[in-house]
Amino acid sequence: MSDETPTIYEWAGERAGFERSLDAFYDLVEDDGLLAPVFEGQVSEQHRRDVVTWWCEVMGGPADYTEVLGGYEHMLSKHRGLHITAEQRLRFVTLLSQAADLAGLPDDPEFRAAIMGYAEWGTRLAAYNSSDATDIVEHAPVPRWGWGVAPPYQP
Repeated sequence: MSDETPTIYEWAGERAGFERSLDAFYDLVEDDGLLAPVFEGQVSEQHRRDVVTWWCEVMGGPADYTEVLGGYEHMLSKHRGLHITAEQRLRFVTLLSQAADLAGLPDDPEFRAAIMGYAEWGTRLAAYNSSDATDIVEHAPVPRWGWGVAPPYQP
């Protein structure tokens, strides 16, 4: 990819794009019988802001989650002991996709493949990290997600 290729963060509309999408997502979660109990029925404004900050950093935006909120180790601490089921993980991914539509995020295949690829990877890692496994990675950098094999088409 060239130096002119935008980050996924930029392509999404920066923080405002992820705020719209993740707010739509958590609104869906609060109305979902399978996922609402994970959040005791309501997702706090602080949780929403922190997850937006995570996604922004992962997708090529500012490293605020690492520098201000505690990085990977903090995110890991939020998942430990939740025992996320396979059904909950899949619903999470499905609602993330639906929320991207509701929020009007770009719908080009390259962008959607990138963010949904991360959603699949991240939710599988979160589910594992929420288990009683004894080999959970305790320290790692916040991941930086890229376009993979299909950068955005720019004529």
